[in-house]
Amino acid sequence: MNKQELLKDYRKQEDKLCLSQVLDKIEISSKREKIENTDFLDMYQVSLVENFLRKIQFKNFILYGGYEDAERKMLIIFPEKFDNKMLEKNYDKIFKVVRITLPEEEKGKYTHRNYLGGIVKLGLKREKVGDILVGQESADIITISEFADVLQTQLQSLTRFENAKLEIEKIQNVRKLEIKVEEVSIIVPSLRLDNIVSDLARTSRSKASEIITQERVFVNGQNETKNSKQIKCGDIITIRGKGRFIIKEFTGTTRSGRTVVLVEKYV
Repeated sequence: MNKQELLKDYRKQEDKLCLSQVLDKIEISSKREKIENTDFLDMYQVSLVENFLRKIQFKNFILYGGYEDAERKMLIIFPEKFDNKMLEKNYDKIFKVVRITLPEEEKGKYTHRNYLGGIVKLGLKREKVGDILVGQESADIITISEFADVLQTQLQSLTRFENAKLEIEKIQNVRKLEIKVEEVSIIVPSLRLDNIVSDLARTSRSKASEIITQERVFVNGQNETKNSKQIKCGDIITIRGKGRFIIKEFTGTTRSGRTVVLVEKYV
């Protein structure tokens, strides 16, 4: 395996480093005939890694975050002898859930930002933690299995969680929360991505173009950097720092020829 040759088209040092680590995992998995996994990848890294593995025609992998539709995912590489059932049996060795159950007086008080803020405040490595699923009474924090004890102990030391109950659960017991959405209508001059992002992020078109150039926009999980990308019904658009949106329906046009778009926003 010639790493330099495989990575020659990637200009960013952080992209090269990420993909170099992926190639190392592939090599180790092949030599030892065992499952290998990365830390959690953010949406940009997931898109980068997935496209790279398709490019080199490597097939023995999945990108999985502990439940269907997870945003942060691990790359899991497996030997050819593994089938889906064998792979699923290993999930509990790879993932764990740290569940925080709030006391009665604090239920409904904390948002995703409060839980993530606690992790950041403690100086814990973000790449060791996956999605944080927040409910009124509790939150399930998906983490790398060997990091679960550290995360549980450290979070318990925070004042905000000193009266909460913290437990480590198997990944099979993760609480998949009902996705809540609200409908909003936007009016755009065209279905170009920069126009859509401008309205969804409530910013100017030039600023929307910057957000896209900064690789903060994803369409159906794939990083998209073309302002002119045409958006269609059913597309899921994620803008890092702004939220996730589903393009539900084109409901009509205005007298000036603008398109009225019905959007569902994840809340």
